[in-house]
Amino acid sequence: MRTTARLTRRDGCVDLSPPERKANKQANLVAGKAGNLALYEDEIHKRPRISTLLQSLSRYEAVASPQQDDEEGEAKTTTSSQATKMGTLMGVYLPTIQNIFGVILFIRLSWIVGIAGTLQAFFIVFICCCCTMLTAISMSAIATNGVVPAGGAYFMISRALGPEFGGAVGLLFYLGTTFASSMYILGAIEILLTYMAPSMSLFGDVRSGGGAQSPVMLNNMRVYGSILLLLLIAVVFIGVKYVNKCASLFLVCVLFSILAIYLGFFSAQAREMPRICLLGNKLLASSSYHECSRNDTLLNATYGNDEAFWKNNPLSYVVGVPGITSGLFVDNWKSKYLKKNEVSPGVQAGEFEGEVRSDITTSFFVLLAIFFPSVTGIMAGSNRSGDLKDAQQSIPKGTIAAITTTSVVYLTSVLLFGATVHGELLRDKFGRSINSVMVVAEIAWPPTKWVILIGSLLSTVGAGMQSLTGAPRLLQAIARDNLIPFLNIFGYGSKSGEPTRALMLTACISEIGILIANLDSVAPIITMFFLMCYGFVNLACVLQSLLRTPNWRPRFKYYHWFSSFMGMCLCLALMFISSWYYALAAMILAAAIYKYIEFQGGLALSAARYSLLRLEEGPPHTKNWRPQILVLCPLKKNSEPESRRLLSLASQLKHGRGLSIVGSILEGDFKERADDVAWQRRLEILYFSEITQLKQVRKSIDEGIRKPAFKCRYQTRDR
Repeated sequence: MRTTARLTRRDGCVDLSPPERKANKQANLVAGKAGNLALYEDEIHKRPRISTLLQSLSRYEAVASPQQDDEEGEAKTTTSSQATKMGTLMGVYLPTIQNIFGVILFIRLSWIVGIAGTLQAFFIVFICCCCTMLTAISMSAIATNGVVPAGGAYFMISRALGPEFGGAVGLLFYLGTTFASSMYILGAIEILLTYMAPSMSLFGDVRSGGGAQSPVMLNNMRVYGSILLLLLIAVVFIGVKYVNKCASLFLVCVLFSILAIYLGFFSAQAREMPRICLLGNKLLASSSYHECSRNDTLLNATYGNDEAFWKNNPLSYVVGVPGITSGLFVDNWKSKYLKKNEVSPGVQAGEFEGEVRSDITTSFFVLLAIFFPSVTGIMAGSNRSGDLKDAQQSIPKGTIAAITTTSVVYLTSVLLFGATVHGELLRDKFGRSINSVMVVAEIAWPPTKWVILIGSLLSTVGAGMQSLTGAPRLLQAIARDNLIPFLNIFGYGSKSGEPTRALMLTACISEIGILIANLDSVAPIITMFFLMCYGFVNLACVLQSLLRTPNWRPRFKYYHWFSSFMGMCLCLALMFISSWYYALAAMILAAAIYKYIEFQGGLALSAARYSLLRLEEGPPHTKNWRPQILVLCPLKKNSEPESRRLLSLASQLKHGRGLSIVGSILEGDFKERADDVAWQRRLEILYFSEITQLKQVRKSIDEGIRKPAFKCRYQTRDR
């Protein structure tokens, strides 16, 4: 028999034999590919080649896999679970970018720049980006506060900050995500009917006056939106793997469309089209004339009777996208807010339907509420926490990098829109002056509208599908925590873990948003839910920092409680700035949910019960340990402590973060000392008072030592 000797060094390590070292090195190589240890990694693993990156993109999944129950999760092998782990780029950065870039970028941002002007539009985008960045810093603090559990943002927040904050944030996040699916579906239908296939309209010409508020457009939105919702629900119901198969296509569409827009910004000055027709300060729809001249029969028939207006206002046929060097940046600097049916500030539209007019009354606050949903989606990386190699590193880096990237794109787009496109064309929300073509599609290069139309349609449909995939899983997680009893029915799913019941409720809520049938009306609702959600995240971090709870020790070096406080204040301010009545409704809803949870289980009792049961599960973690000091303090005859310094020493030992229990003995008959006992209970001091009556002093001391123990286990063994 062959034996192998092992030598133990002074530091406690064991010297292995050469065969064992070789086997250990191979094991470390395998572990380095799947885990965080990269001791024996080759250079190829640290800096992957282009082929490796393309293979990662082909395996990219925008939706996290359904979470199994704990028993099922424990049955999975470690090898299979490690094989699906992702890094910062594929696991956080790209999903967050895909969720942030949405329909608002393609069909509303240029209009916002034209109405608000370059300066105020830049300020709107900057405020919204600051709000999400401050919230991302708070999320990073939560992610670095210990081990990040699998299950998404709800699990991460509820396990780190408690079920109260987790439940509030989770429900608001669920409602916001569900209504976001309605917004994406309405945006997809608007792109389809307005720019791609107007002949599909069931209730008349969608290009007629009235815009998104016209009965023709509203009814088409409701019918086609409901049909598209059913199709997406069917795909999600079949399984999340089919959604993930389309994720790479949707991601490529988003990135390629944005790249085409930026190329178009710098190549626009070389093009002579599109052109717009202006009669004085009135922008004319392309369907209202054959050629933009005073000899045109349609224009003469419309304005010929008003000779004063016809002669005194110039008729011009100008390039709509003249380019960066055209000097439009100064002209588009100021705001030009319009009321409903106005063609320019203070000028009402006439009876002629060929005049491009505003379909809603606009203001700084209205535009802010419409734009804010385009910066949401920052929790996409947190939702995939269980699929990340190192969530504490990937979530902060990937989320902040994604927000920085999208913020730069939005802010530079505002400046480039203002410098490149004619102001009248920017204010043409539906492109009626350029034959109902999307303004962004006319800017993009290659110079064909179908590049942006197809890309924006697919990316919008993909975003709606992802919302319908993520929202039911979030509701299922909330229901399984038993925070709200009437939601428990939605905690059940299929055998494969798919939340079928939660999907049905999500479809019903999404249908409510579709029946509203107006993207500009649904966007403020989404804004309120996400602002409340982000506000709760920031508030939770502020409270944890100010209360100095020992389990709150974030390792994110850029976090400070004041940044969370600023984020909370900014969320609250944006809520009331956008729509004070929507803000009140959202706050009433949040308060009702809080009170309902408190009424159902007694929040304080439930929290205490939860904490005590957690203490019984095992030894306390070192991060959660708090000093508990029992001070035996003798009293003088006048019931004052003999040594006040003893209490001061106990306070210094626990540093205000633990629990001090002060025990004293009142000698004598209970009836005679009743006044002293009553006096102690009348003191307005935050403490628990308990009176124990025993005849012997030694027994009183023994009883006082035993009672303060929070965690006692008694075991009997047969010797």
